Amino acid sequence: MALPNDPSINERHKARMVRKKDVVDVKIEQAQRDQGVVVIVTGNGKGKSSSAFGMVARSLGHGLKVGVVQFIKGAIPTGEEQFFRRFPDEVRFRIAGDGYTWVTQDREKDVASAEAGWATALELLRDPGIGLVVLDELNIVLKSHYLDVATVIAGIAGRPPMQHVVITGRGAPPELVAAADTVSDVGLVKHSFAQGIRAQKGVEL
Repeated sequence: MALPNDPSINERHKARMVRKKDVVDVKIEQAQRDQGVVVIVTGNGKGKSSSAFGMVARSLGHGLKVGVVQFIKGAIPTGEEQFFRRFPDEVRFRIAGDGYTWVTQDREKDVASAEAGWATALELLRDPGIGLVVLDELNIVLKSHYLDVATVIAGIAGRPPMQHVVITGRGAPPELVAAADTVSDVGLVKHSFAQGIRAQKGVEL
């Protein structure tokens, strides 16, 4: 129910917004530098890859070219792969996995797939024509020690100055978190899977 249109309430609201604008304006004034940023989206909650592919859409809207490497995933076609492959001139999309590790049960094969995916990632990270690189589920690869964290951090650090990188997956290593510019930890409140609902197209897939 809406609050009464009380002039005193409206005046107090305006005063708060004036004070808030002053604070925000100072922060905006202090943030005038442009550079490529490293964004990590980690945590046990749902929405990590969804966030990354939202940034893909944003980047394309601004005319940037995008590179995507999906680690781990690969056994089941995802909606994001099927959609963004429609734009081969704008999005370079590479699958570098054979399915979730508890399904593959083959560490040697998973390591080989991760290494091949990282080789593709390095190509993207060295290409100044790519404005955004998404390394989907890379955190899982690093947590499982399929790739060396220091090697990955060095590869990301050597990218073109204005290139952005988004890294997803649970369990982001502390070293990678320290090297990132923006880190979001997506918490879990509840999930439909725990209620016996299978992964749904357009939501999880």
